[in-house]
Amino acid sequence: MPRIPVLAIIGRPNVGKSSVFNRLAGRRLSIVHDMPGVTRDRLAAPAESVKVPLTLMDTGGIGEALDDGFAAQVEIEADIAMEEADLILFVVDAKSGLTAVDEFLAERLRKKKAPVIVGVNKIDGAEHESIAADFAKFGFQQTFTLSATTGRGFGSLRDFLADRFPKPEEAGGDGEAAVAAEPLKIAIIGRPNVGKSSLVNAVLNDQRTIVSGIAGTTRDSIDIPFVKDGRPYVLIDTAGLRRRTKVDSLVEVFSVQRAKDSVRRADVCALVIDAGEGVTMQERKIAQFMLEVHKPCVLIANKFDLYHPEAKFRDRLEELEETLRREFFFMPYAPMVAVSAKDRQYLGKIFSTIDTIRVASETMPGTGVLNRLIHDAIERTLPPAIRGKRLKLLYSTLQRPEKPQVVTAPTIVTFVNYADLMSESYQRYLEAQIREEFPFEGLPLRFEVRERRREEKPGPAGRRASKKASERGKKEQARKTARPVKDPRPAAARAARSARKTAPPARRGQARS
Repeated sequence: MPRIPVLAIIGRPNVGKSSVFNRLAGRRLSIVHDMPGVTRDRLAAPAESVKVPLTLMDTGGIGEALDDGFAAQVEIEADIAMEEADLILFVVDAKSGLTAVDEFLAERLRKKKAPVIVGVNKIDGAEHESIAADFAKFGFQQTFTLSATTGRGFGSLRDFLADRFPKPEEAGGDGEAAVAAEPLKIAIIGRPNVGKSSLVNAVLNDQRTIVSGIAGTTRDSIDIPFVKDGRPYVLIDTAGLRRRTKVDSLVEVFSVQRAKDSVRRADVCALVIDAGEGVTMQERKIAQFMLEVHKPCVLIANKFDLYHPEAKFRDRLEELEETLRREFFFMPYAPMVAVSAKDRQYLGKIFSTIDTIRVASETMPGTGVLNRLIHDAIERTLPPAIRGKRLKLLYSTLQRPEKPQVVTAPTIVTFVNYADLMSESYQRYLEAQIREEFPFEGLPLRFEVRERRREEKPGPAGRRASKKASERGKKEQARKTARPVKDPRPAAARAARSARKTAPPARRGQARS
């Protein structure tokens, strides 16, 4: 499969690089804010609005010293992006005009092997087009006037990119695009400073994300595709989720929202816990959120080297697992892995566990097996009667996802006589009985209860009964609406009696006629 070209977006802080990135990506991926220095890591995403395969790479602002303590690391990340790029988009700010920092960066970009084009951002109308002439002095290949806010000028930029890079049929050689396997997306989530970015770097064996002891270093959710043992994955490094009362800036609000969105679109969530500090209330809330959005998960206890280092390995592992099972009692299906990102220990167990979860999602019971399991469970323990009514289960089936997914958590659609009689405690009982036969390791199980009367149950017997009832109804209706036929004999008798009453009396000696 041919390599997909890379477009790196470079510029000083607060010129709108992330807005340009989102516009070309076709969706809001990078956090956009007026505060300089919001973007720190390299963000990569496909340019879905461009007609050819192209990977976009957003970078932090460079050339200006910010007081956040990350300037040097942001510079390193930007340099890596420029080295990997096939084309560099140098974004400048039309409203600020040409600055000394822009000239410094232009001189620096001339030394790079990748060709450079200029994007003059924040030109919202034709009256500002003349400002672009100030940046023509750089002497780069081409200059585009853009407005990331309104989308002005992006049509010309997309056409340029489509003409510059090969189309799929040209890159494939035989006119047929190679069909790649769908990557398994793993969201790395947790509270701040538990070692999420360190874990990502350890798995990749590369300093892919910025690591710092300062809580809140990671702001954007970073998608990092990679291949392990021939299988494609996407690691999603997310911002730390703090308690709502501790979120102290609008940027962090956006970061939290991006992290939650990453959980929703992931195939598997890896909840990272600091083994040295133990489980906090925030971890339990994050786990509860994963349960609410019905996501497969694995618990990763990082910094295992700090957990009772003087004790034996097996004793440490058993005690840690017992602690996690007690703290996360509401998700007993979640497997646990103890690792040390710092020493790169036991990292392979993460992917073997995720592979076990994937296989479990592909091993689902058939409808007949599922119904037998549930009916046997009901016979062993009948549901309690509520308000004189008892729950009756008609049938159950596994719900298929609308879109194909790499890992699917099971949802059981259950039809009952009265939906309000299916209590949560009885659902947990049924789930436990089902998991005895099908453990579904790492997969949450959800019931979707629907109400249906037994006579509404589909099937041949139900259809025959419904047909007979319909025929009886039609006959009854015809009997009621039919016009009755009068018997002529009572009418004739009444006419004779009336005639006798009205006839004159006969005279004496005369016979009645």
